[in-house]
Amino acid sequence: MTSSSSRRPSGPAHAKRPASRSGSRSGSRPGSRPGSPRGTESQQAVHLAPDSLGFALDQAAYAVGAVRAGSALPAALSSVFAALPADFTPMARGAVQDIAYRTMRRLGIVDYLIKQRISKAPPAHVTNLLACALALLVDDEAHAAYTPFTVVDQAVRAIGARRESAFAKGLVNAVLRGFLRERESALAAAQADEVARWNYPQWWIDAIRRAWPDQWQTILETGNTHGPLTLRVNERRTNAADYVQRLAAENIAATQIGEYAVRLASPLPVDRIPGFMAGDVSVQDAGAQLAATALDVRDGMRVLDACAAPGGKSGHLLELADIDLIALESDAVRASRIGENFARLGFAEHNADDAPARIGRVVIGDAGVPDAWFDGQPFDRILADVPCSASGIVRRHPDIRWLRRANDIAALAQEQRRIVDALWGLLKPGGELLYVTCSIFPEEGEAQARWFESTHADAVRLDAPGQLLPAGREADASTDLGTSASPVPDRTADHDGFFYARFQKR
Repeated sequence: MTSSSSRRPSGPAHAKRPASRSGSRSGSRPGSRPGSPRGTESQQAVHLAPDSLGFALDQAAYAVGAVRAGSALPAALSSVFAALPADFTPMARGAVQDIAYRTMRRLGIVDYLIKQRISKAPPAHVTNLLACALALLVDDEAHAAYTPFTVVDQAVRAIGARRESAFAKGLVNAVLRGFLRERESALAAAQADEVARWNYPQWWIDAIRRAWPDQWQTILETGNTHGPLTLRVNERRTNAADYVQRLAAENIAATQIGEYAVRLASPLPVDRIPGFMAGDVSVQDAGAQLAATALDVRDGMRVLDACAAPGGKSGHLLELADIDLIALESDAVRASRIGENFARLGFAEHNADDAPARIGRVVIGDAGVPDAWFDGQPFDRILADVPCSASGIVRRHPDIRWLRRANDIAALAQEQRRIVDALWGLLKPGGELLYVTCSIFPEEGEAQARWFESTHADAVRLDAPGQLLPAGREADASTDLGTSASPVPDRTADHDGFFYARFQKR
């Protein structure tokens, strides 16, 4: 940023965004300002340099407003960035993104602090800019991205740069300076409010506490941390141990944390990761990497990856065996990302005369309505990575907790049953289906596995990793809850939350 007294934050680690699934909200209308009260005001506030903290706060506030209105944060940020001037630098873009993600992780406490200091809610943009500024101020000095003076000064400049909000300069200044004067007592008082303390909606806190009475606090705390950048090594080209040495030769610190998993000590843009563009590695959480190995694919098998976007698990399956794979996705835009991943890995479909042994074919269709796309040839293996709450990956996608509603879980559970019921009929006798969610709610995990086993007489439940709760680098053994003897990530693997259940057709 332009102020010499500030320290520039790094953007959040590259992370895979979950599919747009049942229960999620749509993005902003085309042509509207996300989160804008009117949707018609100009994108750029006057008198704010694009590389200033004030500009970053202003733009992050619009993204936060869009999330409050129901948009996913990546979509909100994309809308913000699309309307920015051509000279908006990657560094400035990273600042906007960093502030927006910080605010999502601290939304409970910053909203609490605002309500304690303002009796009548100001216009939405004023509230959201205050939220973004407070999200930078609640961190202690050791973790602060900017000095308090810089945050207050730039927040006041930002709110004064728009005609429609300039009246609130005094209010913003008073709220932020008042918080700084009472910082310790204000933060201490906030601990008595569970939403402010944990930064989750109350229903979410209650659900986690009921489901995991011994681990609920650790789960919530882990969800407020930053997920690492974990790579999956393409074993067709190299192995994890050799790749770690390759990184070391380029002065990039990394650790092998699984058979194919390598965790970088510090996140890097994908274009700076050695071998990424050539398909030597992919970005994939250590817990997500268990899907392909649990499915136990072998050469010559016909495999379906249902709900496949963005194609990470499909790519891993193709790396492990010479298979004929169909990657199914209902959303055409998201399906295009699967094709891009296949092309980078070298698994895109070719002409018949030069087709490789391993191909990935992308098909657009609803997994729950096979008649519209199924060609009648049954599958040896089916990966059912079904739509879910994404409650296991909130540290990478902190907006999810604020987008979900308590009644979404029951609706998602019904959608999951609709899909796996339809997919089961496509499986060969002796074939296997792997049910996967990136959820930590039992209604989307173990309860579904038991329902499926009880309602399908020809289904035999096999070993699988079971429920994996989110685990940080310092996780103890209680954090991983595998329901079988199958291998789970290393205790220090730093993985997200997933559920796995595997069934064989008699």
